[in-house]
Amino acid sequence: MAKAKSNTEDYLRMYTQMVRIRTFEDNANQLYLSARMPGLTHMYSGEEAVAVGICEALTDDDRITSTHRGHGHCVAKGAEFKAMFCELLGKAEGYCRGKGGSMHIADQSHGNLGANAIVGGSMGIATGSALRAKLQGSDDVTVCFFGDGATAQGLLYEVMNMAALWKLPVIYACENNGYSEYTKTEEIAAGSITARAEAFGIEAHQVDGQDVLEVNDLARKLVARARKGEGPFFIELMTYRYHGHHVGDINREYYRSKAEEKEWKDNRDPIIRFRAHLVREGIATEADLDALNAEIEKDAAEAVAYALDAAYPDAAEVNQHVYAA
Repeated sequence: MAKAKSNTEDYLRMYTQMVRIRTFEDNANQLYLSARMPGLTHMYSGEEAVAVGICEALTDDDRITSTHRGHGHCVAKGAEFKAMFCELLGKAEGYCRGKGGSMHIADQSHGNLGANAIVGGSMGIATGSALRAKLQGSDDVTVCFFGDGATAQGLLYEVMNMAALWKLPVIYACENNGYSEYTKTEEIAAGSITARAEAFGIEAHQVDGQDVLEVNDLARKLVARARKGEGPFFIELMTYRYHGHHVGDINREYYRSKAEEKEWKDNRDPIIRFRAHLVREGIATEADLDALNAEIEKDAAEAVAYALDAAYPDAAEVNQHVYAA
């Protein structure tokens, strides 16, 4: 864990955001298991330090693009529980009026250009956003989140080539959680992942994705440099997903062991590690953090109840907000 700084407010906000992501996912999982949520969802639990560490380095004017495992990015970029749960449940008050669902949430008011169910599908969107910023003379930065499996997509190499040639303000954030669906990363990705970016002359870093301070420290430095025209950059964040590829992937022993999962949960959990750091440095007490956790759990429970009772969109809306005029 990185050395403590004096900004208590920032640290407590990062802890709060990580707990909010974990709590949201716990509730989303229960909605699926109780057959109250249509379709599948992909849990972000275990990877919270990645989304929070990076998004805390961004402003509302900065943009992100997300993935099918995108709830964490959405929460970290400022989304509210009620609108998110409404979206998961197909309700009219959802961020996309219930039409996007779990894998297509967008929150443009906070710079979230949207999640994407296609693996690597947002790479072109993120790079286009960065090109727009450069052409307009804006100083906003775009972060493109994607998983290790998406490094097999040819689109990544096309956009990194353009971004490097044009020095675009984009950061490619590869969340390497060790698995591409049901296959270990080393079985699908030959060589080094960071070397893929370096081949285009892009500065690349590998960081412990379970250490929110380490992630945030690097992200702040790279975002500031990208604003000055020094981009693009590439980050490989070493992390781990606690659940299966999706909520229906319950029996995982055929591709990873329970002992491995236990090791990550017991010894490398990003929230437990950061909580211990806050207490050790005198930033908060155990009682303070317990009270904060309880408040977040209450907010989530109220948001779930609200979303369950919320109205579905009118059938007349089926062709609205679907195609651009």
